[in-house]
Amino acid sequence: MSPELHTKYVFTITARIAEVTSAGDIGTGVRRIIPIIGGDVKGKGINGKVLPFGADFQIIRPNELIDLEAKYAFETDDGAVVYVENKGIRFGPVELLQKLKRGEPVDPKLIYFRTVPKFETGAEKYRWLMERIFIGSAARHADRVVIDVHQVL
Repeated sequence: MSPELHTKYVFTITARIAEVTSAGDIGTGVRRIIPIIGGDVKGKGINGKVLPFGADFQIIRPNELIDLEAKYAFETDDGAVVYVENKGIRFGPVELLQKLKRGEPVDPKLIYFRTVPKFETGAEKYRWLMERIFIGSAARHADRVVIDVHQVL
């Protein structure tokens, strides 16, 4: 029998975001690009700041299912740079997703927003980030995305 899966909370990424740019309907949905302009990383043993570059590249499907792929980096308090590729989906009732698109508040518990972040770094202290699988439980706010990152054990 395979080992049972469990998760352990590791840290929270708060990514501040700028205005949405849309490339329009590309045939499979609406392509959106959302710049990442800063933020922070807070957790036990890993803290830092989200660097002010990168973006979340999204496709909003006709049923309002949103495919997300964010690419950005953060710098730890001790100077290590960690590159992040975070893929995921966001889905929920159409009227609530439309409220989010307008920048209106929505209870995060009503929206399914999960991600699979992958990390890359040359810093020896944080190499463990490349040697584990992580999942994220996320919430979209008008000016930021908050992702609680959990390690799969």
